[in-house]
Amino acid sequence: MSDELVAAASNFIRHIIDSDIETNKHGGKVATRFPPEPNGYLHIGHAKSICLNFGIADDYQGTCNLRFDDTNPHKENIEYVESIKQDVRWLGYDWGDRLFYASDYFERLYEAAVELVQAGKAYVCDLTAEQIREHRGTLTEPGIPSPYRDRGVEENLDLLTRMRAGEFEDGSRVLRARIDMASPNMNMRDPTLYRIRHGVIHHQTGEAWCIYPMYDFTHPISDALEGITHSICTLEFADHRPLYDWVLDNVSVPCHPQQIEFSRLNLEYTVMSKRKLTQLVEEGRVAGWDDPRMPTIAGLRRRGYTPASIRDFCTRIGVSKSENTVEMGVLENSIREDLNEHAPRRMAVIHPLKVILTNYPQDQVEKLEVANHPQNESQGTRIIPFTAELYIDKEDFREVASKKFKRLVGGGEVRLRNAYVIRCDEIIRDEHGEIIELHCSYDPATLGANPEGRKVKGVIHWVSAVYGIEAEIRLYDRLFNTPAPDAAKEGKDYKEYLNPDSLRTLTHCIVEPSLKESQPGERFQFEREGYFCVDLQQADCGGLVFNRTVTLRDSWAKLEQQQND
Repeated sequence: MSDELVAAASNFIRHIIDSDIETNKHGGKVATRFPPEPNGYLHIGHAKSICLNFGIADDYQGTCNLRFDDTNPHKENIEYVESIKQDVRWLGYDWGDRLFYASDYFERLYEAAVELVQAGKAYVCDLTAEQIREHRGTLTEPGIPSPYRDRGVEENLDLLTRMRAGEFEDGSRVLRARIDMASPNMNMRDPTLYRIRHGVIHHQTGEAWCIYPMYDFTHPISDALEGITHSICTLEFADHRPLYDWVLDNVSVPCHPQQIEFSRLNLEYTVMSKRKLTQLVEEGRVAGWDDPRMPTIAGLRRRGYTPASIRDFCTRIGVSKSENTVEMGVLENSIREDLNEHAPRRMAVIHPLKVILTNYPQDQVEKLEVANHPQNESQGTRIIPFTAELYIDKEDFREVASKKFKRLVGGGEVRLRNAYVIRCDEIIRDEHGEIIELHCSYDPATLGANPEGRKVKGVIHWVSAVYGIEAEIRLYDRLFNTPAPDAAKEGKDYKEYLNPDSLRTLTHCIVEPSLKESQPGERFQFEREGYFCVDLQQADCGGLVFNRTVTLRDSWAKLEQQQND
């Protein structure tokens, strides 16, 4: 790891843990947890939390639990549970035998609720959700106590028992903590602990329960029951920490974990709200949770990102308490650097233009041995067929061009990658005047290194027209065309900033024949075009499909600079 990454990996959370170990707090033990809600697919922000929690456990020889916060069955299902497991494993982490669900503790949570009622610290409230909000007060005015706040213990126990038994309708009653309606912290103004939910089948407990605990009640008790030492969460939960501690101080639990908050990940050109991502999926703005334009881990995986690149990104951005927005280029550079080192090279012609070598034997096939990676000999070589009919990219030809254009021009020469120098002798057009074919001649003495004294300005890629394979290539770009779609102008919805060019699908592209046997998920650098991967759902597409992972260079940086000038 570079000095830069070592510095990024060292953060205030690790300093807290180092101090705790030094003072033998928690008996020197380090136990973390990753507690996702199974109500959607994980995104890159969750990856930061995964890497932080599991990374700390690995580095301190501790443990990290995977625990599903499954307390809202209306929005949860087993599909999300399985997708989350897959994402954590794919990122390179293993929870071993420490897979838990908050629902594992439903009976124990109910017992804790009874304990609070018996101590006069919780009561059943008959106010509606809207009335509770109205009674809550404001940041400058205290809340109004519920008229049911002073119910006796026996009455509250009776009502809570009947809530569990299913006697009351949804929304008719809740269990609330009895704390302080005048507290400057709104979370301490008699927060709801339990609500009634009929007519749902929980993916773990079925129909066993019709009352479900709230997150702020469930989470600290679950942490304590699992022996978590450092409960790491994002900064929006800082105001919830007094309630976290209040719950643990007022119920019987084996230990008192420490809640530590860090800033969540905000990334340019996308949104991190699970609600908004769900909207994009449900409204058909994207092709599902694993659409390669989505910031979900599933989307990044399908686009061709590697686990190592995401872990590297999470290390680079560091951990702090300061809210900030990370440039998309940082994430793209992480995958670009990874693939530059590891991705084998291939040639693909995205916009084919036929070239006929008039002086090359028409029935000859020359087998050229070329390196799979110019800086990594261990990747070996492959054979590329060279024939009289080839394809080059239309962008690599100009009938007339300035001296700055270093590719093929009418009457000019260019070198074909790993092959010969060719000269454009004749341009063939269709009835509309469009260029459809080039007749060229090749110099048989120019295979390999340039002969002494021979200078050719440019090098272009190519594919044999005889042996090339037709493929579909999907050019993915950023999902939004503004860095901060969440900061929409007044009267505008974030979806109005969706990038209409975030996906361009190109058919009839030609790739070299060695790619015919490539497998879903394999990654390559298409020389001079960018980094691509075989689509994970290729089998459903009926042909060879490649997704562009990232360009060779940050093409947005120049655009953004122009916009700022």
